Amino acid sequence: MNTGSPPPQLPMSLAANPRLSSWVKVGPDGRVAISPGKVEIGQGIVTALAQIAADELDLDIGRIEMIRASTVASPNEGVTSGSLSIQQSGRALRHVCAEVRQLFLAAASDRLGVEMSSLAIADGIIAGPGNVSTSYWELAHDVPLDRDATAESVAKSAEARSLAGHSVQRIDIPDKVFARPRFIHDRPLPGVLHGRVLRPGISGAKLVALDEEAARAVPDLVAIARDGSFAGILSATEDGAEAALNALRKGAQWSAGEALPDEDNLAGFLKSQPVETTVIDTRTSAGARPAVRTVRRQFIRPYIAHASIAPSCAMAQWDGDRVQVWTHSQGVYLLRADLALVLKLPVENIVVEHMEGAGCYGHNAADDVALDAVLLARAADGRPVRVQWSRHDEMSHAPFGAAMAIEIEADLDGDDDIVGWRHEIWSNGHAARPGRAAQPTLLAATEIANPYPRMISSNPPAANGGGGDRNSVPLYELPAWTITSHRLLTMPVRTSALRTLGGQGNVFAIESLLDEIAALRGEDPVEFRLRHLRDERAKDVIRAAARRGAWKPQKRTGIGHGVGFARYKNTGAYCAAIAEIEGAEDIRVRKLTLAVDVGEAINPDGVINQIEGGAIQATSWVLKERVRFDRSRIISTSWTDYPILTFSEVPAVDVEIIQRPEVAPVGAGEAAHGPVTAAIANAVFDCLGVRVCELPITRDRIIAAMELAP
Repeated sequence: MNTGSPPPQLPMSLAANPRLSSWVKVGPDGRVAISPGKVEIGQGIVTALAQIAADELDLDIGRIEMIRASTVASPNEGVTSGSLSIQQSGRALRHVCAEVRQLFLAAASDRLGVEMSSLAIADGIIAGPGNVSTSYWELAHDVPLDRDATAESVAKSAEARSLAGHSVQRIDIPDKVFARPRFIHDRPLPGVLHGRVLRPGISGAKLVALDEEAARAVPDLVAIARDGSFAGILSATEDGAEAALNALRKGAQWSAGEALPDEDNLAGFLKSQPVETTVIDTRTSAGARPAVRTVRRQFIRPYIAHASIAPSCAMAQWDGDRVQVWTHSQGVYLLRADLALVLKLPVENIVVEHMEGAGCYGHNAADDVALDAVLLARAADGRPVRVQWSRHDEMSHAPFGAAMAIEIEADLDGDDDIVGWRHEIWSNGHAARPGRAAQPTLLAATEIANPYPRMISSNPPAANGGGGDRNSVPLYELPAWTITSHRLLTMPVRTSALRTLGGQGNVFAIESLLDEIAALRGEDPVEFRLRHLRDERAKDVIRAAARRGAWKPQKRTGIGHGVGFARYKNTGAYCAAIAEIEGAEDIRVRKLTLAVDVGEAINPDGVINQIEGGAIQATSWVLKERVRFDRSRIISTSWTDYPILTFSEVPAVDVEIIQRPEVAPVGAGEAAHGPVTAAIANAVFDCLGVRVCELPITRDRIIAAMELAP
């Protein structure tokens, strides 16, 4: 029997893209280009990846040039999502740069005539005994990187790294602070035309007739494009584009649409639809004490908009049968695959290049607007076309985060200890990203003359964190449970990935019911959780948050405190939150105290930024956000109808990082949402004595809960 260690394996992203030159290019000018396949969407990933590369190459970070992802030259790392960039791209880059470093040391050894072991590197200068030296840039032509990575390279130990674990100023911030063009919205191509797309106000309506006369009379109009129900205009100016679109809208006739759910009975709608049912996990215990009573609760999360501050934007330009696209998509290769399906072109005829957008929290309309630009650009005679959606477009037609109805039953014994647990989820699927199916998922693909059907959203497999079932399996040591997911097979409201997928809803439900059971027992909620946990890292973040948040201060009228905990996807970052709220006319979150464990925190300031941002967004979701619709159309199409947290309402946020440099790093971007949601809900109960089980927690919901309370 072979009892030796398994052979070393390449990191996943590197195994899929093994060419060293696709990741790293050393120039003769003293600069090193790093080209990850993950993209910057506001999370600061380019800075953390630059730190990893600079560490392994022994370079000053100022020498690193981070290259935007492109289907021409970048490794294909799929999509930037799920807080996986550090795990996937970071691991690959660390391995690549370690190998590149060794290749240059070997070349320097040959050139200088000294042993590799006697060489040291400082900011790219390779020096040996007797003051002999060379550099990366002097050797750039002697070390070909157009070769596949090997599995033998060993990265530096955590103790040998000089940048990882230290806060570094984000690379992208200076441009944004000083208003230098960085976002795609601010960088139009020379000679660009401005495009706008006509879409129905009624969900699912088709364009049956179009009178173009009034639109053609608008100054600066260049062309009107139509392909089935897809119609749009090209103008030499943005004002002209808006005017022509308004004129075209008056000449449009639409078919009847499709009925939307009853907004005031989302649970009834979700539980009445055809579903695909999957048992996610089961646990049995022969020795459990008999149940004396059962606590049953239903928790509801509404549809949530991505609500990016800037609406989606893209540019496209045709050259014969080839097209180039500039986009803030999270997955340039996946978008290219869907564009190829719609255009019936080979993928090599399509170049997709990433440019930053102003905010992205999942699968918003970035991919949809890219296809809009491509279709309109066919009428532009080779000129580039820029399409920017309006706020109304963004809030009406972009995918939403799926609504969820979650039922949990907890069986309690005579001491009110948990002896059984049943958790059921009804939800649309949480993923309809491009490039993953035999049919495209892009909006305009359902509108063209030979349309594709709207794809019913699916759920990622449990091995990838799941979708509607994400975080539904308790981390707590309960004797028995059954976790079941019901994915809807209808989708009148378009859904796809929104930050945390089903994690926010499931953590809200689990942590709320645990809090209620702790109250039944008269047990402190923090101690109750600690008693049911075996994972010491989980206990550590709860203890750290409780200590930092001074749990639990003396009870004060009108003030409530609550706790929430989760490990993102049950495999990622640990996070615990303590919320302090004030219950007056409305709920106000005064302070959030969080502790997080991401393993090795590459850039601690970046981790804190991500946790702060997630905590504030979760507060907005809990108190305000809800997609509104009547039976035929989305009606929350502006900030007035879809309010988000304002600056004056932002709570103080205090974050403690439990640094574990010996543990492989994981992402922080989605770790805070579930714990903060639960902490606020539990603080409301602590303050007012009523449990609100439907989000958002508004004044009306609190009054309704009070009326139902025994």
